[in-house]
Amino acid sequence: MSGSAHEHAPLRLTRRGRAVVVCLAAAIILPLLWLTVGPGALAGGRDARPGPSGPGETVVVGPGETLWEIASASDPDADPRLVVQRIIDLNGLGGDPTVQPGQRLRLPAR
Repeated sequence: MSGSAHEHAPLRLTRRGRAVVVCLAAAIILPLLWLTVGPGALAGGRDARPGPSGPGETVVVGPGETLWEIASASDPDADPRLVVQRIIDLNGLGGDPTVQPGQRLRLPAR
């Protein structure tokens, strides 16, 4: 044996090992990308227009916009789950809480 007693063969990954490494990298990179770019990059993001300012305000749903995004933008300090439920109740969306682009929604007072 020449050299150190702890010589190691080079690391070789199987096809499955490479797939695992790629998946782990994607699981780390994609959330970081989402955090830096954020949902405002979507068409109809809330940054593109001013938010409502008072009670009884309405908002028009933009393309790709969700109730969660609308709730978060309308009252950033509140729990979005509660604001989403208040929007659903206020607009009678009970059984089908999906929204469509162009739909007008009344927003709860802050």
